[in-house]
Parts: sequence; C-alpha cells; structure tokens
Amino acid sequence: MTAAVPTTHREVWLRTRPDGPLGTDHFEVVRVPVPEVGAGQVLVRNRLMSVTAVMRTLMRGDAPGLPIPVAELGEPMQAATLGEVVSAPGGELSPGDLVTHGRGWREYAAVDVAQAQRVDPSVLPDPAAYLSQAMTAWLGVVRGAEVRSGDTVFVTGAAGGVGTMAGQFARLRGAVRLIGSTGSRLKGKYLVEELGYDAVVVRGGAPIEEQLREAAPDGLDVVFDNVGGEQLVAALAVARRGARIGLVGALSGQVGGGFAAPVGIDTGSLILRGITLRGMSGADHLDAIPEGLREFGRGLREGTIVFPHARLSGIEQAPRALRELLEGRHTGAVLVEL
Repeated sequence: MTAAVPTTHREVWLRTRPDGPLGTDHFEVVRVPVPEVGAGQVLVRNRLMSVTAVMRTLMRGDAPGLPIPVAELGEPMQAATLGEVVSAPGGELSPGDLVTHGRGWREYAAVDVAQAQRVDPSVLPDPAAYLSQAMTAWLGVVRGAEVRSGDTVFVTGAAGGVGTMAGQFARLRGAVRLIGSTGSRLKGKYLVEELGYDAVVVRGGAPIEEQLREAAPDGLDVVFDNVGGEQLVAALAVARRGARIGLVGALSGQVGGGFAAPVGIDTGSLILRGITLRGMSGADHLDAIPEGLREFGRGLREGTIVFPHARLSGIEQAPRALRELLEGRHTGAVLVEL
C-alpha cells in the first residue's frame, strides 16, 4: 500500500555558485510544501537519485551547447531519479508504479507524465540500474569507438560511472586487451580483479604515455575517452594506424566546473595514420537506446555485466555525494537513497 503523502518535504537547493572547489556550504536543505499535481502530471515519491560530474558544470549558470537546463539558485538541482508514483489523477500511470524522471534533489516531485518513464523489470532486473550511465558507455563503445573483435582498448576514467560500464561492454564486443586509467592503485586493483582489465594506467605516477606504451606495446586500436587533456594526447601518441577514438566525456574540465578540455593535436600525424576521432552525444543516438538496454539487461541477468555503484543514504547527503564524486572518492556510479 502506498504511504500517505505528508504536507511538507525536503529539497536541496543551490544557494551559491562555487568559484573553486565545491563545498557542501553551496547548498541548503529546506522544508517546503509537497507540490500540487497539475493537469497531465503525477506525484512521485523519489527513492533513489544519481549524482554525475556534469552537475558541477550546470552549477555555473551557463552551459553553452549542453542539452540540459542549468542549475538555478534557490531551486533543487536536476538529476536522474527513480521513484514511486503516489498520485496519478490522469490515469496514464498508476499509484505504485516505479518511474524514472529528471526531477531529483527533492523527496517528492510533480512530474509531467510525458517525462516519467515506467520502469520495466523485464528489461533491467535491478531498478537502480536505470540510473546507471550504461547507455552513455554503450553508445561510446558501439557507435563512438566501434569496438571490434580483437581490439586493444584504452578507457580513460575507467573507474567512474561511465568507465566501469564501458570496459565491460568493450569486452563483450570482442576486445582482447583492456587498459584503463584511474587515479589510484586501489581503484586499479579493482579494475583488474573485479572488472577484468588487463592493465591500468595510474594518474600521478610515471608519464601517462610511458605507462600506456608499456601496457600496449603494439599500440591501441580503440580509445574510449571520458577525460580529455593529457590522457587523450598520450592515447593519440600510442594509437595504431586506423585507430578509432570515441570522445565521450571531458572530466578533466568538468571537475573544475567547465566542460572544455582543450588539447594540442598533430592533425598531420592523425591524417597519415588514418585515425578517426568521433564526438559522441547521446541525444544524437536515441534510436540505439532500446538495443543497448536489452544488451545491458541480458548481461545483468546472465552475470556477464555488473553495475558498480556507491550509495549514500539520506537526501541531506546529496551535496557530499557530489563533492566526493568530483574528488574521485568512489568507484562506479554514485547514488543517493532517499
């Protein structure tokens, strides 16, 4: 039975825009009336919400080119969220239905029916997996980098929410050697022992290019780049003739609040080696999502894919979760349980 709806609930508001490292003091937990449901809406009790690096970029107040609304002062952040419908006056959905939507950082949300996606347990057996970044990873592997059987693949940011999924998809697509970059030896150990990576490159150790050449003495066929910066430059230097580079993220810029990750590229060398660079925006490949979800769900059911993630409990932990994500303290996706 669905619990009674209270008159008030908690939201986490953005109070100030950070100029430098993100702190929990940039946010405030407030208690406000539970929203009223308008025409064509449902009331959702949020249960689980995701925290992602792009949220730091949106906090700047301007995000040119990104197809996501910026974060507004005095309002909750937006985040992919899983919740239970508690009131559905229009009849399109029913109380008790689990749905995903984008109105996170609050305990209750009035959601347009068109923006509420009913969770189908026959597709993904774990509802939390609907908040994974698996589809970003799948699109980058399949359409961005076009991983093929026999490839040697380098995944940058391999221990994050996207990277942990990208390596698994690359292996399922036939990669024979898998190399990942990460920020600590402990995470590197996890990549090798738990996710099947063959080698890791650790930031802060020897130069990235030097580590890559040791890990891939015959060069790289594929680069799944989620970081940019020095790691992309090193990967291009080690790439073999005909290599495919999928540009999926820009973490080297996002952790500071931006999205740009400029690098110096020798275009002449890329031309002579026939290397392909392809930028990937999920909004351009929505037609591929159903196939990706089916492959993801099949892997979860068969045990050939896992969904690495950390969970912090309580809506008041959302600011801390975002800060720790940006500081690289977690492996896999970061979720907040309400």
